[in-house]
Amino acid sequence: MTTRIGVYPGTFDPITLGHADIIRRGAKLVDRLIIGVTTNPSKDPLFTPDERIAMVTREAAALGLDNVEVVGFNALLMKFAEKQGATVIVRGLRAVADFEYEFQMAGMNQQLNAGIETLFLMADVSLQPIASKLVKEIALFGGDISKFVSPAVREDVMARIAKTGTLGDY
Repeated sequence: MTTRIGVYPGTFDPITLGHADIIRRGAKLVDRLIIGVTTNPSKDPLFTPDERIAMVTREAAALGLDNVEVVGFNALLMKFAEKQGATVIVRGLRAVADFEYEFQMAGMNQQLNAGIETLFLMADVSLQPIASKLVKEIALFGGDISKFVSPAVREDVMARIAKTGTLGDY
């Protein structure tokens, strides 16, 4: 029997309750789910890649899922997925804008490797508005982010902002 391996890629800066929901649900659909923590040159990160990998590892462990692993990468997604032996890319969708972007990416990825499918999971209705970028902005301006991230991630974000006073200056 073939092992079904899925990759759930993202910057996870920071990991939110929406991400955790997709991890929990995605892990049910594959034998092994690899959370690929990557860099994105178009985003201004609050945390370093190593800090994000550690944060995602901690949060994934808290979900108690035996089939989830966290791996950092800085490469083309399809090359990373191929290296992991994945047959599925798991992506979360919050809104129509997400769908348009993700649909285009899925089409490009299919051109690169038609053997790897993209699986879209709709965000839980209560988690749809959550976006890492907005979480960081709310925290920067003194807002309460406890509805959007775990208590440990909230502490990480608040400590970083207290240390730097700004976003992205690590």
